[in-house]
Amino acid sequence: LRDAREAGYSDCTPGRFLLPGELEGSPVLTFVPLPQGEARRGSLRREMARRFEAYKAQVVKPFFRDHFARIDRQVVLVDALGAIHSGPRAVEDLRGAMVEILKAFRPGRNSFLTALMGRRVEKILFAATKADHLHHTQHPRLTAIMEALLRDARDRADYAGATTEAMAIAALRATVEETHEHGGRDLDLVRGRLLETGKEAAFHPGTLPEDPSHLLSPARAGEAKWLDEDYRVMRFAPARLSLKRGEGPPHIRLDRAAEFLLGDKLR
Repeated sequence: LRDAREAGYSDCTPGRFLLPGELEGSPVLTFVPLPQGEARRGSLRREMARRFEAYKAQVVKPFFRDHFARIDRQVVLVDALGAIHSGPRAVEDLRGAMVEILKAFRPGRNSFLTALMGRRVEKILFAATKADHLHHTQHPRLTAIMEALLRDARDRADYAGATTEAMAIAALRATVEETHEHGGRDLDLVRGRLLETGKEAAFHPGTLPEDPSHLLSPARAGEAKWLDEDYRVMRFAPARLSLKRGEGPPHIRLDRAAEFLLGDKLR
C-alpha cells in the first residue's frame, strides 16, 4: 500500500493500514488478501478471514455509523496533480476511486423523515489540492480536469440528489508566481522553498491541456506514460510567515470552498 501511494495511486485501501492511529500494532490491522480457496479450521486463510471481518466490525462500521451518518457536507481532497505526475494509470485509478467515494455517501436532500434514518450528504466539494504548485493561469484547466473526473464518477456511481462542485484550492499557499523569458517566449513559473532541502527554487510543472480528454483518454486506454508532455510536481514547504494580528495565512480559494459548503447556513 505504501508503494502504491508513492507511485501516485489513490485507491489504497484499507486506509487504516497507512494511517493506523490508535490501532498501531493491533491484530485487526494484520491481515492480507489471499487467493480464493477453502478456509479450513486452523488455516492461514481462516485466520485472515477472521481478522478481516474484525476489521469491518471494529473499524469500518463504527466509522460510517459515528461519522458519516452525522454529516451533511463533505470535502474530498484530491491530489490530481500527483496522479497526473505519476502517469495515465494513476489518473485512471483516481477516476475509479472517485466513483467508489460517491458510492460511500448517501447523497440527497435532507428532510424531517431522512434525518430520522441518518443524515444525507447535501453538498460534496471535490477539491484539487496544491493549486499553488501551478501558475494561476492554469487553475481553470486543473478545475476542468477535476470536473471531467467528477462527471465520470457521477455517471458510474449510484448517485442522486446532492450538489457537487470541483475546485482547485490551496489551504496554505506555499509559493509565489513569476514569469521569465525562455527561448523567446514568456514562461510562467512558481517559486517556493523545497521541502527536502529548504532551498528556494523556481519551477515550471508543464502545461496542462485545455481539453481534459487529452489526459483522460490515455488513462482509460491504459497507456504507460503521457504521449506528448511530461508533468512534474515539486514538494514545497510552507512559506515563512510574518502575519500581523488579525491576518490569516495566504490561501487559494479557501473562501470560495467555505461559501459553497456553508454559505446557505450563514444567510
